[in-house]
Amino acid sequence: MTANVLAINPGSTSTKIAWFAGEDCAWQETVNHDPGEISAFEKVADQYEFRMKTIEDAARSHRSDLDSLHAVVGRGGLLDPVPGGTYRVDKDLISDLRRGKPWEHASNLGGIIADAIAGPRGIPAFIVDPVAVDELEDISRVTGLPEFSKRSLGHALNVKATVRRAAADLARPWDELDVIVAHLGGGITVCPHRHGRMIDTNNANEFGPFSPERAGGLPAGDLARLCYSGNFSMLDLRKRLVGNGGLKGYLGTSDMREVSSRVKKGDEEAAIVYRAMALQISKEIGACSASLFGKVDAILLTGGVAHDSAFVELIISRVQWIAPVLIYPGEDEMSALAQGALRILSGEEKAQIYRDCVIRRA
Repeated sequence: MTANVLAINPGSTSTKIAWFAGEDCAWQETVNHDPGEISAFEKVADQYEFRMKTIEDAARSHRSDLDSLHAVVGRGGLLDPVPGGTYRVDKDLISDLRRGKPWEHASNLGGIIADAIAGPRGIPAFIVDPVAVDELEDISRVTGLPEFSKRSLGHALNVKATVRRAAADLARPWDELDVIVAHLGGGITVCPHRHGRMIDTNNANEFGPFSPERAGGLPAGDLARLCYSGNFSMLDLRKRLVGNGGLKGYLGTSDMREVSSRVKKGDEEAAIVYRAMALQISKEIGACSASLFGKVDAILLTGGVAHDSAFVELIISRVQWIAPVLIYPGEDEMSALAQGALRILSGEEKAQIYRDCVIRRA
């Protein structure tokens, strides 16, 4: 029997919905929401009924019966640190998704809505490889100040899905590969992935390469002076670093297509920033090779920015000496969610229990 799986991926102003019959996507829809309507909700969790109606309307428009589902899977949000995998949604998981710690994020709605659809129908609800996946080695957590420890927050869902795609192409077990994955999107995650685990990573919001809309790592002294300049509130500075940094800060846009067009037209400022971002990504990839002792099976470039062939070539020219470079443009997160659920339904993997897997540290 072919299993029907509904995948839900809430974004800040959109809801992605996809219906899978086994591994085949029967339909997929992205519903864009009015930012003003979204901002009217005090908390992300308050959007629950609004998003639920969106999903029910989409299923109805595609003549899909929610009662025929075998599982529902949602994007995993900001939770306590856990290893990668597929997690069954239970009361502990729901409680932490509603809590919104360390901050609120639309992805937290994925598990909440999945459970609301699945529960009355007596079918399982899951999340897969949430943002909070933490598989760092202890040595990778040390920052240079005892007060600060590196947190693992990144694009785990697409990182791990890309490793699986590369493993299929290389005809190797995915958990035997040693690769470096660079997810290139509005935020950038670069990580060494060893034998099925993300053993190190930058945090796209705090350090590593700058990206289309995030500042990345900055000179510590200058950042400290900016904080005490009196020109910014905490919220203003946060928005400057995450949302209005990177390409947006330098060039006034986070659209890589626009930046690329400006470069082709001879805009020297755009060209310098464009090349600088490629250089920073390349340097981060080089640093990750040290985490793998230089033994790298492949370098994987993925995410929306990987559609820009000229930009990708700038990176390849600097890192191809480390290992072969494989390109997987875009991010097929809906398929990654569905496949995570299908691995549980087929018995290939066992669903993880959130509370049993939370990583506790002093």
